[in-house]
Amino acid sequence: MTDSSATPESTSKMVLVTGATGYIGGRLVPRLLEAGHRVRVLVRNPLKLVDVPWAGSVEIVEGDLSDAEAVRRACDGIEVLYYLVHAMGTRGDFERAERAIAETVASAAAAAGVGRIVYLGALHPLRATLSPHLRSRTEVGRILLESGVPTVVLQAGVVIGSGSASFEMIRHLTDVLPYMPAPRWVRNRIQPIAVRDVLYYLLAAADLPPEINRAYDIGGPDVLRYGQMMNGYALEAGLPQRAIASLPVLTPWLASQWVNLVTPIPRSLAVPIISSLQNDCVVHEHDIDEVIPPPPGGLTGYRTAVRLALGKMRENQVETSWQDASVGGAPSDPLPSDPDWAGHTVFVDVKERRTDASPEQLWSVIEGIGGKNGWYSFPLAWALRGWMDKLVGGVGLRRGRRDPHRLQTGDALDFWRVERLERGSLLRLRAEMRVPGLAWLEMQAIPDGDGALYRQRAIFFPRGLSGRLYWLAILPFHGIIFNGMANRITATAAALRRDALQVSAEAQPAVS
Repeated sequence: MTDSSATPESTSKMVLVTGATGYIGGRLVPRLLEAGHRVRVLVRNPLKLVDVPWAGSVEIVEGDLSDAEAVRRACDGIEVLYYLVHAMGTRGDFERAERAIAETVASAAAAAGVGRIVYLGALHPLRATLSPHLRSRTEVGRILLESGVPTVVLQAGVVIGSGSASFEMIRHLTDVLPYMPAPRWVRNRIQPIAVRDVLYYLLAAADLPPEINRAYDIGGPDVLRYGQMMNGYALEAGLPQRAIASLPVLTPWLASQWVNLVTPIPRSLAVPIISSLQNDCVVHEHDIDEVIPPPPGGLTGYRTAVRLALGKMRENQVETSWQDASVGGAPSDPLPSDPDWAGHTVFVDVKERRTDASPEQLWSVIEGIGGKNGWYSFPLAWALRGWMDKLVGGVGLRRGRRDPHRLQTGDALDFWRVERLERGSLLRLRAEMRVPGLAWLEMQAIPDGDGALYRQRAIFFPRGLSGRLYWLAILPFHGIIFNGMANRITATAAALRRDALQVSAEAQPAVS
């Protein structure tokens, strides 16, 4: 069962999806394929799609939306273009960058004769001073509507679904805090919408007639205060309802620091989410019903959406997550392939251990690392490093992992990102914590006679003097942390081997 409601009948079209590696785009693509559309995706790094189940069914164009030539190539022959990207970071002039990208896409779509643009914008108050992020989303919608290409802008508020940033913020705040000192915006009215209903509207928008060129508000059936949303989650999660006190002293900036510390949501993402909650955020018109009928069975209520999201999490069926998006300001370049790292200063810590466990047993331990399984050494040190990262606005150690057993390229893993995955043999993680340089952690399971060799490499490219001093400062801990990791990972694999041998022995028939 998917997170989307049944969708209307659709004629096959050639569709371009931007933002296919993001939360909504990653769910929309397989549904477009199910509906019979031919799909092309424009992505900066095709490696992020290597392990995605639908990767072999789409055409992949490598490029950035700021590259006019790449966008032109991607738009060639396209009938419907889905614009599902926006900057959620807070650094730099993101408004100007978003405006430039929207203008590039609008020009390319018009020149290529694209028949329809579908943009997922943001629900916002009509008469209020908008936050920079809401203002930017509104401006992007205006640019696309004036492109000369028939455009529909679907303006959604808080999206509730497994893995959505808004849902994760509600979940963690409610799970962690029995008493919630909260800003005044917890009393603002909000109209959340289930991710399945967002996907329903996005799919249906592909078939709207060309004369439609406007924005539509979309929202679920419930209008709630943010505090009610938290307690609605508590009821579905089997928790006591939380006491929530509205305090006028918590500014949006202070609230974002609070969210950054007590949830996995980093400050760069908490700021735009909280900024969008400063005013009532409800649907002002229901004109969408005139062009796209409601989903069969009606729109999904808030508590039903929460129940569905929790069910997906329990079943380890979270399709996409807010964590899939790249972290603003985090390194994204892959580990250089030059074995001598010519031109770089590089520090490397290598550990090797042999085990009688099979390579498959060793790999199962490697692939299960992080999240609730931890990092197999000195948990307090890892937790402290995570808190330090949170204090400076980083992602911290509490992002966890989407699936407790299986990873895929591009997955977030605590404060790492899966950069390379050769299933059964190699896992390479790129650091997304705040460090003065670039860092990777690599783990391998190598066949070795009747057992396996575990090889572990920590690699660090320092940035300036601060980077060198950082490496020297943590060097004493490496002997504890990295040796401990190697010892416990191989010991855990050996325990799996013993358990397997014991089960095998118990299964043998008794000899009379």
